[in-house]
Amino acid sequence: MDIQLQDRLKGMVLGQFLGDAASLGVHWIYNTKDIEAAHPGGLKGFEVPAEGHYHAGKLSGDPTHYGDAAWILLEVLAKETTFNVVDFGLKFVEKMDPNKGYSGYFDSATRGTIENYKSHMDVSNEPYDFQEGADDDQLATITVLAVLIAFYVSRKEGLPKDRAEIFEHVEILTRVRQNNDRAVAYCRAHTRLLLEILSGRDLHSAFHHVEEQLDSGDKLDREVRRKLKEAFQMKHKSTLQATEVLGQSCPLICSFPSAIQATAKHNEDFRTAILETAGAGGDNSGRAAMIGSWIGARIGLQALPKEWVGKLNRSEEIFSILEEWGL
Repeated sequence: MDIQLQDRLKGMVLGQFLGDAASLGVHWIYNTKDIEAAHPGGLKGFEVPAEGHYHAGKLSGDPTHYGDAAWILLEVLAKETTFNVVDFGLKFVEKMDPNKGYSGYFDSATRGTIENYKSHMDVSNEPYDFQEGADDDQLATITVLAVLIAFYVSRKEGLPKDRAEIFEHVEILTRVRQNNDRAVAYCRAHTRLLLEILSGRDLHSAFHHVEEQLDSGDKLDREVRRKLKEAFQMKHKSTLQATEVLGQSCPLICSFPSAIQATAKHNEDFRTAILETAGAGGDNSGRAAMIGSWIGARIGLQALPKEWVGKLNRSEEIFSILEEWGL
């Protein structure tokens, strides 16, 4: 496999984990004045969650629940040759269930997924296909997709010419936790972006090329295209200003364009894009996971902030798995 592509793939995966973990301490703080007051010297990344925070008890360098889910996917795929949705689903409902010891944040997608799984198992002897996740259109799956894409490309030993198979895998993974057409549409768009960036396109070209690929006859693709354009129209604004307009909250109709704006605004400046997104509040960890994967895929592992990589808990384990994949 081309060495440059290897570096991009590693940058994409590490970038996703870094964006999530760097924003941990200020995740879901919607009043940006509160963030400024708590961190008068500005955010440095990897702040420790305060007492009473959603992620209280987690340490600097730990992931949010988004990163926890990405880690489960990485573990499941570690020694596999193909993506098995049932293997992932079983591991996910085991590891993310508070009744079985999970102590992280329990979001609506996870709650609905586990409830639907248990409801099926209570009344049926038939195997569960893990395609009936929660009716959720937020950030649960899009924040883990870099792992699936890196796995898929490594097993194919290069970028796919025919993308139908990878889109099928993306939809199957999405419906494990989000049996929702809007979530699938945004996850497909995110996948398109990552594949374009991995192919060597600059970020702006990749975004515009994806616009051209979206189906004008499909209602949700038209929505994604509109959100891409709205994000680019806000490029001259600060990330804070743009996020206040485009949306701080979890639904993809808000979080996706806000993440696009921050990436377009800061282009290949990984650190600034992540920190300004964190400072813009709301579901900043989810947005930063997307941003981190896009910019990481563009600049590659070697250009990521080395001190940040060093602060990321489990980074050595992530590298070990990626090495097993030939990356």
